[in-house]
Amino acid sequence: MTFKPTRRSVLTGAAALAATPGLAIAQAPSSAQVVVIGGGFAGATCARYLHRAGVKVTLVEPSAQYISCPFSNAVLAGLRDLKDQTFTYDALAREGVAIARVEAAAIDRDARRVTLSDGATLAYDRLVLAPGIDLRFDALPGYDLAASEIFPHAWKAGAQTTLLRRQLEAMADGGTVVISAPANLFRCPPGPYERASLIAHYLKTTKPKSKLLILDAKDAFSKQSLFTAAWKELYGDMVEWVGLSAGGKVTEIAPGEKTFVTEFGKHRADVGNVIPPQRAGRIAVSSGIADQTGWCPIDPVTFEARQQPGVHVIGDAAIAGGMPKSAFAANAQAKACAQAVTLMLRGQAAPSPKLINTCYSLVAPDYGISVAGVYQPAKGLLTDVAGAGGVSMAKAPASVRAAEAGYAEAWFKTITHDVFG
Repeated sequence: MTFKPTRRSVLTGAAALAATPGLAIAQAPSSAQVVVIGGGFAGATCARYLHRAGVKVTLVEPSAQYISCPFSNAVLAGLRDLKDQTFTYDALAREGVAIARVEAAAIDRDARRVTLSDGATLAYDRLVLAPGIDLRFDALPGYDLAASEIFPHAWKAGAQTTLLRRQLEAMADGGTVVISAPANLFRCPPGPYERASLIAHYLKTTKPKSKLLILDAKDAFSKQSLFTAAWKELYGDMVEWVGLSAGGKVTEIAPGEKTFVTEFGKHRADVGNVIPPQRAGRIAVSSGIADQTGWCPIDPVTFEARQQPGVHVIGDAAIAGGMPKSAFAANAQAKACAQAVTLMLRGQAAPSPKLINTCYSLVAPDYGISVAGVYQPAKGLLTDVAGAGGVSMAKAPASVRAAEAGYAEAWFKTITHDVFG
């Protein structure tokens, strides 16, 4: 199905971000206490909407600021400043959300208690985990924390984003940029390919003799036909993608030699970007809420962890079936979870949610593409609602691509305001 965004569809999506039906009606018992761990798009949203529903909630988040991964690829291309990606929790605090600025160290599920890194404890009636991802530095031989200072991952926005940007600036014209993309599952499925696109835009405009190589551990990726058509149209032979069956899976990193090793050979990089395999954030793994895959299975109606009563998981850490790991998905799940938790605290059943996700990608500053989907619980997972989503049209005129780039910017402003105020 082809999806052609309109002003109406964008405004409808913005409205979906701004409100969740039922939260203003379903008030929790005054004694109930909920703890939310993690202050990203999922955790901060959930804490805010729980508070608005009258729940006593504490958000556990050690950082005073949140640096957004969505739109951080534009920082790599010199199109945005990292300060434009940085948000505080001041608005949540002003609204009345209690914030514990320390790390969650452990969870005692039997006692329903969270121990913080400073030794303090928080009791809870229900716990919401939104710990995001951890990078699996043990999963790719040769790639560890030290190697990330040579080949940045930049998959958690901040210092790594700045480092990769500086390396791109320092690279001589005619150099080679290599990006290693992981196998599924990982945060933001279209992210590596948007990154490749915007780096290619930077190279085309400032270092046109350079080349960008994508080594991929899979043969298919999100919005693939749209990306590859755009690369050909905008960047010619500057961008090369090598999939799994053609030898694209990276099996080893040799940072000292600045080399990516695959089953078919070696590729030297002047600038290398390794996006490593991932799993749920540490607290979900250490507390036994993640399964053998490294991710957290959930009930798709309530987001309660399987076989872990009283604990809910939202955002990137959750196994959400067909729903991708994206900021839009995290925000939507957080609102549905907040409603479910509020009702469950009252002894009421949570309604079956219907959730929306739209993911925009920039191929160039004025060239946007998107994929949209609607999801509902079925057979124990969140599954696509047939015929309810789609992707940007192929061979669209430049005006449509430019409009989608504008929609992407509007979406980012809308969601960050909804989450962080």
